[in-house]
Amino acid sequence: MSATILFKNASIASAGQKELAVADVLIEKGRIKSVAPGLGEDKVGRVVEAAGKVLLPGLFDLHVHLREPGQTGKEDISSGSEAAINGGVTGIVAMPNTSPAIDSAGLVHSVLDIAQRKARIPVYTTGCITKERAGKEMAPIAGMKSAGAVMLTDDGSPVCNPQLLRHAMEYAREFDLPLASHCETMELSGHGAMNEGRVSYQLGIPAIPAISEEICIARDIQIAEYTGAHLHIQHVTTARGMEIIRRAKNDGVHVTCEVSPHHLIFNEEHVIDYDTHFKMNPPLRTPEDNERLLAGLIEGVFDVIATDHAPHTDFEKRQQDFASAPFGITGLETALPSLFHYYIKPGVFGWDLLVERYVAQPRNILQLEQVAVTETSVADLVLFDPEGTTTFSREFMRSKACNTPLLDQTLDGSVDMVLGGGDILLERD
Repeated sequence: MSATILFKNASIASAGQKELAVADVLIEKGRIKSVAPGLGEDKVGRVVEAAGKVLLPGLFDLHVHLREPGQTGKEDISSGSEAAINGGVTGIVAMPNTSPAIDSAGLVHSVLDIAQRKARIPVYTTGCITKERAGKEMAPIAGMKSAGAVMLTDDGSPVCNPQLLRHAMEYAREFDLPLASHCETMELSGHGAMNEGRVSYQLGIPAIPAISEEICIARDIQIAEYTGAHLHIQHVTTARGMEIIRRAKNDGVHVTCEVSPHHLIFNEEHVIDYDTHFKMNPPLRTPEDNERLLAGLIEGVFDVIATDHAPHTDFEKRQQDFASAPFGITGLETALPSLFHYYIKPGVFGWDLLVERYVAQPRNILQLEQVAVTETSVADLVLFDPEGTTTFSREFMRSKACNTPLLDQTLDGSVDMVLGGGDILLERD
């Protein structure tokens, strides 16, 4: 049974509240019992002095690659969930592009069974839209839903056949499942490795044009409008793609979308020295796209912040040239400090936006119980020190992989403590 814990003088972050409220927070039997100033310390098992620190609900990441089954040299459910805890994330959703792909009720059940035994936080899984993610035949959606899949996606690949995608959306609608789309037009992407533009021409790297993503976004939205399905657009990277989504939302289409921290922070100019840590799909775009995506996040076009945590081995990333190296960046452990360092501390946006987009909305999309720093809420909590720092060394990381441009970099802010269901999952020395 979880201990009774009292956080004293915490600055509480909540969605919809721009100012941090200072109060004591009492945790009892896995839930928040009281939130008020001056709570007594009698019969409290543990008192945590939290003055000057931010107490926020546990983050929820809608887009994570855990690599299990079949690619556990890169990551597995245990290591990925520990990486999540290390970054203040208390719930994650696994993508199905594993080996074999998660395209059946049996595989969904297997992944959830492993998660139940080996993860200390809730781990949910998606199921494939098509068998083997091959884009040829629809996967058994009813069975995967019954087994516990919370979303459908062929992430890593688009569903190129529009008729097949239409039928999948119709099934997804009937089973009340969001369908998440990796938007890419393969004939345009070809063997590209970075954004098409001045930098790709300068470096001589095969490139992926922005229209590869934008055309597919527009197509998938039209199919979603026709079928009435809930379409979720993954990892949007271009300003024009974002504007297509904005117009669809204004027209009443049931579409949600996500942006990843790395597509806000980095851009094609970071690739100038061929550093494969900056190779990802969709690729890093332009500085203008950074600015426009950030404005869209603040405005509310983006429903969700999600990392697209994509671990790879050191050999794959470091020992191959840019064109040959795999796409992907890790993000579970770097997201919260980087969002604080680049945006919250300088006042670009506040804690309220982060809680709304990285706590509340992801859970809302999946119709899960919300967590908040309010009475009766489950005690999934993160204690964050704005005056601390985090150095993303190999020793700090809990993921098996460290393919991030932030490796060995130091950023402002530190995740000091993480609670899940009232249990202390992480506490820094």
